Amino acid sequence: MNNIYLGKLGEEKAIEFLKKKGYKIIERNYRTKRGEIDLIAKKKREIIFIEVKTRSSDKFGLPEEAVNKRKLKKIEQVALTYLDSKKINLPFRFEVLSIMKVGNDFKFQIINV
Repeated sequence: MNNIYLGKLGEEKAIEFLKKKGYKIIERNYRTKRGEIDLIAKKKREIIFIEVKTRSSDKFGLPEEAVNKRKLKKIEQVALTYLDSKKINLPFRFEVLSIMKVGNDFKFQIINV
């Protein structure tokens, strides 16, 4: 399975998982000149910016280890652009959704950053 396919599959599984947890997905792959946010969701009265990382092995590290300080800074800049452009004035936070594909199963871990 190639990385692009695994990433797209992981994002689909992420949406299913998050909906079951009460998240309402309001944007997918939100892009600006500064970068991209995989998912933007709302839960209760809070906006959540979510970076989805999917791996099929830990050979190159855990999924969440791919989100470094530089990537987080970029996500923050895109998030602020999003909030400003949509005139949203709600509390917000950032999460990494780490997904490990094990056989035909997916293991999810939400990490608040």
